[in-house]
Amino acid sequence: MGAGEGRAYRGVSAGDRTAARRAALLEAALDLLGGDPPAAATMTAVCERAGLTERYFYESFRSRDELLVALLDQVAGEVLSATVAVLDEEGGADVLVRRGLEALVAVLGGDPRKGRFALVTSLEVPVLRERRAVLLTDFEHLLAERTRRLYGDRAWVAPDDRIEALLFVGGLAELLAAWLAGTVPATREQVVAAAARHYEATAHR
Repeated sequence: MGAGEGRAYRGVSAGDRTAARRAALLEAALDLLGGDPPAAATMTAVCERAGLTERYFYESFRSRDELLVALLDQVAGEVLSATVAVLDEEGGADVLVRRGLEALVAVLGGDPRKGRFALVTSLEVPVLRERRAVLLTDFEHLLAERTRRLYGDRAWVAPDDRIEALLFVGGLAELLAAWLAGTVPATREQVVAAAARHYEATAHR
């Protein structure tokens, strides 16, 4: 370890400073990718937006692609945490489903940059498109498992459980992308209500 490495500076440890710089780079990338074309989010542009030199970019990421994948994973993680936290609570299936959808939409609609990046921009960049497909499959598996918990013997069994989950996850992603783009003129409450009605009508026998 070189001189000065690992030491606290103004009460902040080296690890915390590194984490803060990484977070700043991710936030800068979200700023750029939440509105501008993907090509605008170059490594140089991200560093400039974050107020950091390229040296600090390579401290956390080996490439622009790695940064973009990390950002998509971060947004997906926020959606997953918010949704699962609700579904783990006590309550009837209809109540938990609606509240889970409210939590999901709150993440992606509360900060439209996140929704546009995760649902629209992710389709325009090859490395993100691949990662998006993996994440949607993860959500589809989670939904199928949670549906079995919610509806028990009434839930669909394999392979219909995964088919229904995939249809719902894919359709919800398209709905939210259109809503965020303004092509579906609806309130957040209307979007949640429509998604809940669809899920409740198709998730079980």
